[in-house]
Amino acid sequence: MTETITPAELFDNAIQDYQAGEKSPAQLLPIFVDICNRSPKLDSAWTCLAWLYLLEDKPQLAIKAAQKSMKIDPFDAQTRINLAAAMLETKLSGVREHIEMAKSLVEAAPEVREQVVANFKDGFARKPDWASLKRIEKLIFED
Repeated sequence: MTETITPAELFDNAIQDYQAGEKSPAQLLPIFVDICNRSPKLDSAWTCLAWLYLLEDKPQLAIKAAQKSMKIDPFDAQTRINLAAAMLETKLSGVREHIEMAKSLVEAAPEVREQVVANFKDGFARKPDWASLKRIEKLIFED
């Protein structure tokens, strides 16, 4: 009898692989697509999928993933950042609303700020010349 890995276990394993650098974003994309298909209400999986699409220069797909995450949890700062980055990269309007919401969420909760700062660092480590992310970082953390 074979054991089926739950989407939550698959998610945890994929996050560990990502953080350890054991798998590239391109290798993780099909895993996160599978997780999202199996657990369509898992907003964190959609947020991660959007991030991976951004790292792989697929902003149109990132928009769709971030929008799905935002429908589940409109108060997730990273989802808003991902959506704003994808919108900037595809030259869509409406970015300001997402930046302002992310900024207010970051200002309201120190743990959210820490997570967002860590994600910016990760993004720049993996994609050093990420112009849209640099612009968002400046807008969120400017005084």
